Amino acid sequence: MAFTFFFRDLPVIEYAVEHAVHFASGRMRFKVWDAGSAMGQETYTIAIVLAEKMGKFAFKNLRLNATDYDSANHFGDVLKNAVYHYDELKRMPPEFFAKYFEPADKPDHFRVTEILRNQVSFEYHDLLSLKPIGTDYSLIVCKNVLLHFQHAQRVDVIKMFHQALLTGGYFTTEHTQKLPAEVSHLFEQVVPNSQLFRKL
Repeated sequence: MAFTFFFRDLPVIEYAVEHAVHFASGRMRFKVWDAGSAMGQETYTIAIVLAEKMGKFAFKNLRLNATDYDSANHFGDVLKNAVYHYDELKRMPPEFFAKYFEPADKPDHFRVTEILRNQVSFEYHDLLSLKPIGTDYSLIVCKNVLLHFQHAQRVDVIKMFHQALLTGGYFTTEHTQKLPAEVSHLFEQVVPNSQLFRKL
């Protein structure tokens, strides 16, 4: 979905990242999949939170895969260029803006710093293909996407996410989405009031 902004639903992202970082501690690779990245606002929000939680050296072990289906809106080009108007950035704490953005060529536009861009890759991907883009993920974030699918489609996509996660890895979705009964045996909810689930 195209509608999103930097630091949207930040508490959810911070909570998911905190658990995933603890889970992945000591691993050579730390893989995160942002499924439904739009133009990258959510992806780079996740990257900032990860950078803050992990530290400079551990962050280099991160691979953050961003995917979306809408090639007509050139999401991939926007995300890879990582240039955004200041209006999209002014919600974030000033210290993060100063640390992770630099002036771009266009007036009032800023580019995500290289340290974040280097850990992010983008590809177009249709979740309803039910083919994961990879495996061994410690965290999958899929927010503001599943609500647009039919119930049976949501079940199948969540099964795909389960396949792509490491055992013990985490999956988070929007707070309006409950885990369908058909896949409830595949995950455990971390706490009752948060849509963060751990793969069993």
